Amino acid sequence: MSAQIRLWDIHGGIHPAENKSQSTTRGLEQVPLPRQLVLPLLQHIGNHAEPVVQVGDRVLKGQLLASAQGQFSCPVHAPTSGVISAIGPAPYPHVSGLAEPAITLDNDGEDRWTPLDPMADYQSVEPLELLERIAAAGISGLGGAGFPTARKLLSRPEHPIHTLIINGAECEPYITADDMCMRHHAARIIAGIEVLMHILKPARILIGIEDNKPEAISAMRDAAQQCAAQVVAIPTKYPSGGEKQLIQILTGEEIPSGGLPADIGMLCQNIATVLAIHDAVLLGKPLISRIVTLTGAALDRPTNVEALIGTPIRELLAFAGLQPARLHRLVLGGPMMGYTVAAYAPIIKTSNCLLAATLDELPPPPPALPCIRCGLCAEACPAQLLPQQLHWFALGKDYPQLQRQNLFDCIECGACAYVCPSSIPLVQYFRAGKSEIRALERQHTRAEQSRQRFEQRQERLQREAEQRERDRQERAEKAARAKAAREAKAAEDRAAAPAEASDLARVQAGKANTLSPEQKQLKIAAATARMALKKAQKQLAANPDNTDLQAQIPALEQALAEAEQAFEQATSQEGS
Repeated sequence: MSAQIRLWDIHGGIHPAENKSQSTTRGLEQVPLPRQLVLPLLQHIGNHAEPVVQVGDRVLKGQLLASAQGQFSCPVHAPTSGVISAIGPAPYPHVSGLAEPAITLDNDGEDRWTPLDPMADYQSVEPLELLERIAAAGISGLGGAGFPTARKLLSRPEHPIHTLIINGAECEPYITADDMCMRHHAARIIAGIEVLMHILKPARILIGIEDNKPEAISAMRDAAQQCAAQVVAIPTKYPSGGEKQLIQILTGEEIPSGGLPADIGMLCQNIATVLAIHDAVLLGKPLISRIVTLTGAALDRPTNVEALIGTPIRELLAFAGLQPARLHRLVLGGPMMGYTVAAYAPIIKTSNCLLAATLDELPPPPPALPCIRCGLCAEACPAQLLPQQLHWFALGKDYPQLQRQNLFDCIECGACAYVCPSSIPLVQYFRAGKSEIRALERQHTRAEQSRQRFEQRQERLQREAEQRERDRQERAEKAARAKAAREAKAAEDRAAAPAEASDLARVQAGKANTLSPEQKQLKIAAATARMALKKAQKQLAANPDNTDLQAQIPALEQALAEAEQAFEQATSQEGS
């Protein structure tokens, strides 16, 4: 579909020199298979992947090397067949130059695929199953920060997606990767869009392409003739390729500050990401390669290549004929939003361009001068911010004011710094401010978590102390009851003892003058046995379940009977 629709304009924007024609004259080339690939475990926003292979393992092309850890993570697959030679810190394409955990794969030269599982009848499959396949293929956004694609496609019930926007603007100077992707793979891109249509069921699909790419526009319109997607040529203007800016140009709707396209029922996907979705679903292939623009005056033959993820940058530059003596600065990305990298680092899933610039192309910026409050930065800002005010608050580290001025709506496009007559590196101040605010928020979050843990610990200790006090009181009450019972029993024993003693005394007194010493001993033994029997009977009455006492009673009764019989025999013999 190619019917005309109304286009809107964005605030600000600039028109830097495009420098795109240098890399589009050779088509889309293939680079030789690298001898070694370095595959960082973090190639997207989110968590590192976790290796599932070990050093020395032999793997096939497309085989899983590292599994995703959580929803905001992507797996890593082998771009070719070979042997795992190392797992650990390795060079990473980042401005800091710091190493990151990675898997190093030595190519065996065979380039043998693992068995694939294409899904030609995806229309009969539930959307959630397709999302699982996209996630398992390791697809993250290939045009921006690298947000995991399956997570982005998981629309929320409260915000159903009614408009799907495919971003083919590619507004950054020098970069032509998406342009060549559309020229050479238009049919596969349209097929990928149809997969997204099955998942999201949007009412409208718009493909936005800047009008400085006539070949891409023509190829996409030819491929989309039988598709509900509408190819729209938009005016060339930087940064029209920003997600929020492209949505505004095509629909006239603005995303609220701090919001997402899904908040207004829209979703945006990059051209290269859609191609990867096609390959994952219809061909069963994981994301193991991407199109990379190789450009800059320090290269003899600027071009676009289909490069395997993990290919060392120096090998790509050598393929494009790098002249080391002319190289002044190597930039990953474009001149507006890219950053300097080292040639020994590998490319990752978000690497869309390598700019080998000479000193004339990217001269060092002149020293920054004081702000003259000309207002050009505010006029150029596509997010309608006030860069001048943000600059002052960033200098003063006034982070609350930076947030009140919507610093995080800044897309770091560099338009403000591009037009600044004082050559103030505004974007660097804004990036630093964002980093400081994020660090403070993390610190506040950790402090809040620590406070909550401390309060929970105090509550637990209080509960334990209260329980110990209750247990102590229960023990004390039980001990008091036991003591009272013992004292009562002792009183009964003391009351019974004088009576028994008096009986014995009377017996002894009554017969003191008539009993022989032997009879006296027998009488005392009988009295003692009687006292023991009475004492045991009282104890048994107080504790009827005491089996020991129950067993003692018969023995005591027998002892008493024998003692009395002995005494009686002795008395009768004396009387006779």
